[in-house]
Amino acid sequence: MAKEIDLDSGGANHQKPRGEDDIMTTAQGAPVADDQNWLKAGARGPSLLEDHIAREKIFHFDHERIPERVVHARGYGIHGHFELTRAIPEYSRAAIFNETGVKVPTFTRFSTVAGNKGSPDLARDVRGFATKFYTSEGNWDLVGNNIPVFFIQDAIKFPDLIHAAKPAPDRGFPQAQTAHDNFWDFISLTPESMNMVMWIMSDRTIPRSFRFMEGFGVHTFRLVNAKGKAHFVKFHWKPHLGMQSVVWNEALKINGADPDFHRRDIWDAIEAGDFPKWDLGIQVFDETFAEEFEFDVLDATKIIPEEQVPVEIIGTLTMDANVDNFFAETEQVAFCTQNIVPGIDFTEDPLLQGRNFSYLDTQLKRLGGPNFTHIPINASKCPVRHFQQDGHMAMTNPKGRVNYEPNSWSGDIDDNREPRGPRGCPMHGFTSYEAPVESPKLRARSETFADHYSQARQFYVSQTPVEQKHMADALTFELSKVERSDIRARMVGHLRNIDDDLASKVAEGLGMEKLPAAIPAAREPITDLPPSPALSILANAPKSFKGRKLGLYLAEGADAGIVSSLTKAIEGAGGMVEIVAPHVGGTKLSDGKNRPANQKIDGAPSVLYDAVAIVMGKDAGEKFADDKPSIDFVNDAFAHAKFIGFSPEVMPLLKAAGVAEKMDDGFVELGDPAPFVNAIKDLRFWDRMAVKQA
Repeated sequence: MAKEIDLDSGGANHQKPRGEDDIMTTAQGAPVADDQNWLKAGARGPSLLEDHIAREKIFHFDHERIPERVVHARGYGIHGHFELTRAIPEYSRAAIFNETGVKVPTFTRFSTVAGNKGSPDLARDVRGFATKFYTSEGNWDLVGNNIPVFFIQDAIKFPDLIHAAKPAPDRGFPQAQTAHDNFWDFISLTPESMNMVMWIMSDRTIPRSFRFMEGFGVHTFRLVNAKGKAHFVKFHWKPHLGMQSVVWNEALKINGADPDFHRRDIWDAIEAGDFPKWDLGIQVFDETFAEEFEFDVLDATKIIPEEQVPVEIIGTLTMDANVDNFFAETEQVAFCTQNIVPGIDFTEDPLLQGRNFSYLDTQLKRLGGPNFTHIPINASKCPVRHFQQDGHMAMTNPKGRVNYEPNSWSGDIDDNREPRGPRGCPMHGFTSYEAPVESPKLRARSETFADHYSQARQFYVSQTPVEQKHMADALTFELSKVERSDIRARMVGHLRNIDDDLASKVAEGLGMEKLPAAIPAAREPITDLPPSPALSILANAPKSFKGRKLGLYLAEGADAGIVSSLTKAIEGAGGMVEIVAPHVGGTKLSDGKNRPANQKIDGAPSVLYDAVAIVMGKDAGEKFADDKPSIDFVNDAFAHAKFIGFSPEVMPLLKAAGVAEKMDDGFVELGDPAPFVNAIKDLRFWDRMAVKQA
């Protein structure tokens, strides 16, 4: 008879082996004692390279797929530059941080995580946000996400996480989604993931576009100054345009209407000269704060709230050039967390330590050999001097006789000997921060990593009621796709440790007759952590239409004056106007002139726009009241709480769509464009959504 599943709160050894045939082994057949933790020098110490079990597991995982990335396969890259606006020599000796006004070229790649290269842009997923800085001291790769925490605490679990999220091996689906048994089975047995669960079920995972999302370095790093003094640091990207997301039903329809929605958005913005910008911010703190903080700063499943350690802005990233060739640049770019420069250093974060090994190994498999740094997009823009040679696709090799070090060639031109080549330089070269390490070698998880629910609760209570409703709906939807009732029950049991009201709403949505008991917690959750307003998208929504797009639906006889004044007002506010018409050739306005269209109505649903306006002549307003794409255009805009501008002649269409009797303050009659342009600064009329969902 099968043993019961052991739901221990630490997340380890969930299924006890039934006999020798169930004992896990390495690929060489050696029995494995612990598959949950990388070997470390002490529970909070650095991960050890001698861990042959973890290295074999990661090695095999890194080489599973060719040629696309195992994760972050669907990506989009943009060139730009970073300018330092505040020098921080007191924190770091890095040249990029030491002279206000210094500029360095950059290449940024945005991506989804779970889907393949052909998956749609609007999958509910974490977004990668990786930037390569071509500094004067070598390349620095800030390899982050649009969410500041991660699912797991130790890199040895990364293959399991991704295996669980990816298509099941027997059927090859589902693609680019987590609404399935395998993912939630793993998550429900991994309490450390609960904070990340709250983030991925929030609107952060369905962003309006790359231009409207934050970025994070995720891990705690170190900054080291010229005197060798170190501070801890977390990196943040803050978008100049603010944050904005879509609603779930909208995401589904965007994926059908334009699966390249995010790619097209940023391409069009850059081609139009509307260059997106982000501020680089840092949270800097010392050992004293780290010791007194409620959670372990080495735990990648935790944040440091901005209210406790404010984000200091030190520079600006501007993306100003699309790639010349997608494959040569976006596909061949190789990011590695190990790529740092003097003045930036690692911490003992076990997830970061494992990533430092994994990324280099991945690039070796994906790009064919050790010389991927010879590919132009990966090559540093400062001088490179070393004795590395040969290998697959070597473009350059050391010149002359000397290809080793140390050597006795003097380098003196007068003695007719060849130059001796480069040497290490303790004064200018990279030196690791001398963090003390004195602990026994063991496989363990630090007890300071044991609180899995407190910050999950803090994130949830920091959201507005609209956002909380979206999270409950997302959890209900995802778990409704899980066939096994025991997995659904386990997840609701975890939610009870986060917020009982949330757990009850999800349980009700799943049709559970009884609320499952709370899962025993390894450490009692802290229930009185204060809300962090910085964690909410809507609480920080920009009061501007800048960078956003209006869908202006025109039909024959549309008032030319309204069209002209509205277009000028939107563009004056920094927005874009896309003309939609019954025919892509355009439509004749009231002044008898033809206005060319960007899109045909049945190819341009309202989900593609941040707000919509409809202007038609009287005859057209009556004619298109029977047109299904026109009705859908109105219905979706209404359902997604968008502001709708309209001319009086459009009333027959609004009546046919069934919204005329439901008109609210989100409908603005056009004439003077000012009231409409002022209204759409709020992005959506959320009161409509609240009434609809009550």
